[in-house]
Amino acid sequence: MEENKPNIFERLTEIIGGFQIFLSPFFIGILIAVLIYFSNPNNLTLIIAITIIGLGTSIGLILALKIYKSKRGTINFISRISSTPEIEKKNKK
Repeated sequence: MEENKPNIFERLTEIIGGFQIFLSPFFIGILIAVLIYFSNPNNLTLIIAITIIGLGTSIGLILALKIYKSKRGTINFISRISSTPEIEKKNKK
């Protein structure tokens, strides 16, 4: 029997979902770094800002890869986070 291999569309949507998951910690890291650096621009705050951006990038990559390699995948994760069961229950009534 053949395994159920994902086609190119499914793989592409999973990669896009992983990229969306990566962007959240990355942008949070950039925002914090910008606030730290521009509050007092000097070499120390620049090093701290670069470290925070690196940390945000690392966390984003680890999180995205962990969810991408999980059993359900990134699209299931994003759709579960984005769903609103309370509103759907009210609409059914």
